[in-house]
Amino acid sequence: MNTENAPLDIDAELARFAAEEATKLGLDREQYVEHIHSNNEFKASDRATTTLLVSGLTMAHDTLVCSMLAGLGYTVEPLDAPDNAALTFGKEFGNRGQCNPTYYTVGNLVKHLVTLRDVKGIPTERIIKDFLFLTAGACGPCRFGMYVTEYRKALRDAGFDGFRVVLFQQQGGVKQATGEEVGLEINQDFVFGIVRALVAGDVLNLLSYRMRPYEVEVGATDRAIADCRAELQKTFQRRGSVTPALLRCRRILSRVKIDRTRPKPVVSVIGEFWAMTTEGDGNYHLFRFLESEGAEVDVQGVTNWLLFMVWENRHDTRKRMELREDDTAKKGLDGTNPTKKLWLLEGAELAIRGMFQLYANALGLHGYHLPDMNEIARMAKDHFDNGVRGGEGHMEVGKLVHFIEDRVNHMTISVKPFGCMPSSGVSDGVQAAIQSLHPEAIFLPIETTGDGKVNVQSRVQMMLFRARQNAKLELEAALAQQGLDEDTFKARVAKSRRWSSPFWRPPHKMAGVATNLAYAVG
Repeated sequence: MNTENAPLDIDAELARFAAEEATKLGLDREQYVEHIHSNNEFKASDRATTTLLVSGLTMAHDTLVCSMLAGLGYTVEPLDAPDNAALTFGKEFGNRGQCNPTYYTVGNLVKHLVTLRDVKGIPTERIIKDFLFLTAGACGPCRFGMYVTEYRKALRDAGFDGFRVVLFQQQGGVKQATGEEVGLEINQDFVFGIVRALVAGDVLNLLSYRMRPYEVEVGATDRAIADCRAELQKTFQRRGSVTPALLRCRRILSRVKIDRTRPKPVVSVIGEFWAMTTEGDGNYHLFRFLESEGAEVDVQGVTNWLLFMVWENRHDTRKRMELREDDTAKKGLDGTNPTKKLWLLEGAELAIRGMFQLYANALGLHGYHLPDMNEIARMAKDHFDNGVRGGEGHMEVGKLVHFIEDRVNHMTISVKPFGCMPSSGVSDGVQAAIQSLHPEAIFLPIETTGDGKVNVQSRVQMMLFRARQNAKLELEAALAQQGLDEDTFKARVAKSRRWSSPFWRPPHKMAGVATNLAYAVG
């Protein structure tokens, strides 16, 4: 039989290669696979004695997710925000050539376990038995799909071989060794609780970034937000209603005095998900640095990511429905009703948007609009194929076009890890082409490596100078157009409870909040 033109069996080749490598390393592959599965088990009988470690998002999100899990009966502990000490642990025990979110997050777990062992004196055997790490996972052309392997490798080399890592897949539930009773029960209460915690964390974060640049008393917003976070934690722990808790938080935040008459450049931060979300050393404390330089930061909520995943599922389902019946690629719809799936996804989007709007109105986050994912895809498709997967796909490109065309901000920063394949390798080039079409736009791509903080902040300062000047000129033009001088403008705002409210947002006309306020006053 002539096998020269026979199709290559990828699965067989991978199995053969894995067997050869296992033999070289002196490993019994079957025992090794069984070892991985047995060390990942989390059974219902373990719940009373096992502490779940959670980390990966902002402080607000992590604490609220932990409180939600505690309300479901789990013992949970949030990890600290990853810092440069965690980066050192990640590089020491991780594989070479990883992006720094891998090093930061993997190293953060190892650092925490080392602290439990070496500082608190908990024996290694007890740490392995009584703790596990719950994290998100995914697949696709990104190192994110390899995180769980990196965790296991680093834990083994750091002396915690057998420590359990439970991977919650974005697209496919929990990946763990399955017994008759799984310890982490993915049911309606779990899923609904996660979404509620993420959306509540979003509205709290978004309002804090709106208020803090304009606070009259420095630190007042942070103190109020801390009180709100504590209020929401208690609500999630007792499985109470979130909306009344947000109304109580609104009363707390109403005591913060705000002055929006000062022109400040609005800076949107986009990029690789972890790098643009973390609030620590992983992006050089970018948000607080921008605020210290006089900017208002437009952060991207986790709700945007939830909507993007719904959009991807809907887009891919429609594409599969267009395939021929005999096309093997259509097997992704085997045993499913694609029309029903599309309706369920439509319902999921409406539910997410409805929950966000309910929470936003209760807290006082007025005038904030979640992105229309179909519109973002339309804006991006002339520059970036909507079918490309990895990272944020086309969303990062579509956001930049939206910011420019709709005058959302004065400046856009795209932050990503050094060597990030979807962001640095693909999106950067496309975004540079978009900027060439809009030379008036201020766009700054930066890469994070854990070091180079001074260089990155210097680049941000140089571009921020231009954005600051634009914000000032924008306000001056608005005041002149409305026939107002600066003193009259400030006096009118000071006399109005509405215009001085921490919750009111002037209707959008230009990028600057002070500029829009001037048009509202005039």
